Amino acid sequence: MSIDFDLDKAGVATITINRPERLNAMDAEHYAGLSEAWIRVRDDSTVRVAIVTGAGGRSFTTGADIKSFVAAPPGLQQMWLTQKEQLLNRGLEVWKPVIAAVNGYCLGGGMTLLMATDIRLAAPHATFSLAEVKRGVVAGNGGTQRILSQLPYAIGMEMLLTGEAIDAETAARWGLVNRVVPMEELMDAARQTAARIAANPPLAVQAAKELAVRAREMPLSAGLRLEQITNRMLQFTEDAVEGPKAFAEKRPPAFKGL
Repeated sequence: MSIDFDLDKAGVATITINRPERLNAMDAEHYAGLSEAWIRVRDDSTVRVAIVTGAGGRSFTTGADIKSFVAAPPGLQQMWLTQKEQLLNRGLEVWKPVIAAVNGYCLGGGMTLLMATDIRLAAPHATFSLAEVKRGVVAGNGGTQRILSQLPYAIGMEMLLTGEAIDAETAARWGLVNRVVPMEELMDAARQTAARIAANPPLAVQAAKELAVRAREMPLSAGLRLEQITNRMLQFTEDAVEGPKAFAEKRPPAFKGL
């Protein structure tokens, strides 16, 4: 059991929550390992895009391993350690694109992780739910904060307040995932999408993601200005020279992230 991290030559990192015997539920050790993986994605310049998935064919992740946390609940002082192990779904700023390959149960913390990713592919048997309300608590790590920005109000509220699950086709219909892919093709489809992103200029990709995400929290006038300033900065990069040059010379571009 572990959080596996693999990086290929194209700069595609694959993060696998590897605890299939517990449906990839995460105890404190696994949460810490996942946080370390996201920090590496953020800080390692050779990483251009990341894929996150679960080991086995039954579960993406069911979120927190409730049994482990009931046995050893965190102390109240942890409430004010807001930057400790800042997972992606808790607000860690990772501007490299993240693709979720959902290979089964995506429940609780799995859903909040999903909602912090950028592109999502799901196997036909995948199911999605925020069931925390059934246990007398609320969906944490962004569950209540992101759901209504990613689903229509009535749909999001139904999931949040009933705790009931939806299937993969319903998730795709409402835009929670991009598309449903046969299980045997899921990782190949995720890697193909990642490869298309990794082939683009890294700085432009990261800038595009950051601008789009920040646009949700700023006035249009400020967003337009930031977009203009960012584009002006990118015009001075080596990649901005390489792109048009490669097009004119009818060859694949060699982007360096510089």
